[in-house]
Amino acid sequence: VQLQASGGGLVQPGGSLRLSCAASGSFVSINAMGWYRQVSGKERELVAAIGSGGSPNYADSVKGRFTISRDNAKNTVYLQMTSLNAEDTAVYYCNAELVVGTTYYYVLSYWGKGTQVTVSS
Repeated sequence: VQLQASGGGLVQPGGSLRLSCAASGSFVSINAMGWYRQVSGKERELVAAIGSGGSPNYADSVKGRFTISRDNAKNTVYLQMTSLNAEDTAVYYCNAELVVGTTYYYVLSYWGKGTQVTVSS
């Protein structure tokens, strides 16, 4: 199983970016998917998550600016980020809870490699 994230980069304050993360490999289904971010020296924090039914939740710091969505047919989660500011600078990681197994099923949490988002003029 692999989570492949893309879409990070350098953007000016007030700008926008869209992150994508696609899950591939052998699994039965995907439960929740989400985005986390981490600044050097600090703990990784939840940015946004979305359940299999499409119910999103957001960190207070990004509410109204970020939108998480998913395309179940493509096993992909997106994070549309707008009105970016310097405090959004971090490495962003995607996460997915995947149902795996054959006779017995269980849920495993997978992480993608981080993608750097830098907000700077």
